[in-house]
Amino acid sequence: MRDTKASRSARLRKILAALALACALPSALQAADAGQPAAKSCPAGTLYLTFDTGSMSQAQLIADTLRRHHIRATFFLANEPTVRQDSSLDPSWAPYWKALVADGHAFGTHTFDHVYLRSVRAGHVTMRPQFGAQAGKDTAMDAAGFCSELRRSADAFRVMTGADMVPLWRAPGGRTAPQTLQWGEQCGFRHVGWAPAGFLGDELASERYPNAMLLERALDKLRDGDITMAHLGIWSRKDPWAPGVLEPLLSGLERKGFCFATLREHPAYRDWIARPQAAGTVQAIGPKEGRR
Repeated sequence: MRDTKASRSARLRKILAALALACALPSALQAADAGQPAAKSCPAGTLYLTFDTGSMSQAQLIADTLRRHHIRATFFLANEPTVRQDSSLDPSWAPYWKALVADGHAFGTHTFDHVYLRSVRAGHVTMRPQFGAQAGKDTAMDAAGFCSELRRSADAFRVMTGADMVPLWRAPGGRTAPQTLQWGEQCGFRHVGWAPAGFLGDELASERYPNAMLLERALDKLRDGDITMAHLGIWSRKDPWAPGVLEPLLSGLERKGFCFATLREHPAYRDWIARPQAAGTVQAIGPKEGRR
């Protein structure tokens, strides 16, 4: 039989395909041996899941779901009352946070007492802690006091887990001002908000915003690079968000071709986190101050 150009080309394609498979196989086997999924393509891009503490009623379910999907997220921690009649940064939660550290998640501060910005007038900043000794009281705060508030969560987390937070913070309610953003960066923390489509709606009233609506909206609107925001439990929502939405949301986004990463990999934050001064203890900028 004549060795035609077409047959030679077909054999060459088969050889090249076999070589490509041989090159890819060791990496896939190595990933499997390490208990990690093989690398996958992300034609739709990358999303950055973030969770704030809240009531912690859905905390274990969320951790288990992320683990099952081999997805790493970023968690912003405040010392909030939980459904276990304790607080989310009490030592009783150390096993939970340690397990998330072992899973490779990232962690930032959400202030310690879930402190809301109230006003900034003539350079004077007024904050209102939602929890703690000054709960519900408007409190004047200077740069050193604000930095201390950010650091308290980072310090408590380190004591519980032996791990450092990344130098990122999220304002309760997303309420910021140029002054608080500047103070945060001066003491080492850059602020993280979320994309409009990334507001997953778990703190909205379930009567007006049922889980099916929130799921459909997220699947339709999320785009490459978006940061999402949800909570580890919301006291007021009658139809809890995570059980009804999280699993089908992750599965649906994966089918659409999305991958997921922590904010350590986000282009807006990775260089900030990688700075030499970001390693270890975040430095203060002044003297230390000694139901959702």
